[in-house]
Amino acid sequence: MNLLVTGGAGFIGSNFLRLIFSQHSNWDQIIVVDNLTYAGNLSSISEFMESEKFIFHKGDISDERFIEEILEGVHSVVNFAAESHVDRSINSSRQFINSNVLGTQNLLHIAKRKSVQTFVQISTDEVYGSINVGSWDENQPLKPNSPYAASKASSDHFALAYFNTYGMDVRITRCSNNYGPYQHIEKAIPTFITSLLSGKQIPLYGNGKNIRDWLHVNDHCQAIKLVLEKGNPGSIYNIGGGEELSNKNLADIILKEFGFDESKIDFIEDRKGHDFRYSIDFSKIKIELGYEPKIDFYQGIKDTINWYKENLSWWRKF
Repeated sequence: MNLLVTGGAGFIGSNFLRLIFSQHSNWDQIIVVDNLTYAGNLSSISEFMESEKFIFHKGDISDERFIEEILEGVHSVVNFAAESHVDRSINSSRQFINSNVLGTQNLLHIAKRKSVQTFVQISTDEVYGSINVGSWDENQPLKPNSPYAASKASSDHFALAYFNTYGMDVRITRCSNNYGPYQHIEKAIPTFITSLLSGKQIPLYGNGKNIRDWLHVNDHCQAIKLVLEKGNPGSIYNIGGGEELSNKNLADIILKEFGFDESKIDFIEDRKGHDFRYSIDFSKIKIELGYEPKIDFYQGIKDTINWYKENLSWWRKF
C-alpha cells in the first residue's frame, strides 16, 4: 500500500513523516508532495531521502495533471498542504484560496477518480471562530473570522461534500495551536524563541490576553495516525492539547526559561480579526480512538527552546 503525504516538507507534515518512519509502518511507499514555498523546507525531511520507501515530488496540489500522476496506485492521502499564516491571509488571501480551497478540491476529485481508499483532511480549530466560554465540539457550526480560517472551512466543506455525495472515505481533523521542532519562525512560539536568541524583544499583539490551547506537534501526529488507521469515514475529530494560556502567560513562560522579565516584551498593535479565544472539546477522539496528549507542556517548551538553540542554521535561513 502507498501513502501520499502532501505538504510533507512543512512543520506538521515533516513531523508526521518522522513518526511514520520511526514506527516502521507497513506502507510500501511513502510519497511526499510539497511545493516548497517559504514554509516548506527540504532540510526538514533530508533524513528520509535515502530510504527506499521514500519518494519526493515538488509540485502544486492544485495542478491537475501533476496530481493525476502522483495519485496513481495510492491507497491513502493525508493532506497537510496549506497556506496557514493568518497575517499573510489578511494581507493577501488569493494564495490561500488557490492552495487551501482549489488545491483540496483538486486532490479530492482526482482521489475519487483514482479510487483512493482513505483521505484525511488536516484542518484547524480556527474554523469555529472565537468562543468566550466553554469549548467547541465537532457539531458546532463554522464561523471563521480570518481569510485563512475561511479557506480552511471551505476545504472542510468540500471534504464532507465528497463523503456525502460520492461516499468517499474522508476524515477531518481540527487541531489547536501546535508547537515543537521544525516550525517556521513566523508562528508565535518560534517567534518568541528566535527573537530572544537574536537579542530582540518578543513582539506581542494587543494586550496579550488572547487565549489559545497548545498542542505539541508529536501528540498531534500521533492523533492523526490514529484517525488514519482507526477513524470512521465522514467523521470530524478535534485534536487538542489541554493547555490553555493567554499569549501574555505564554510569553512569560518562555521569558522565564531564558532568565528574562517582561521588559523584553514589545506590545504591538493588535491585528485585524484577532479571535479572542479558541477552545475545543476533544473528548470524541479520546473516547472513539483512545487519544491522549502525552507531552507535558512545560517540558515541551524547554525541549523546543533547546531545539532552536541547537539548530541555528535551520531557522536563520528564513
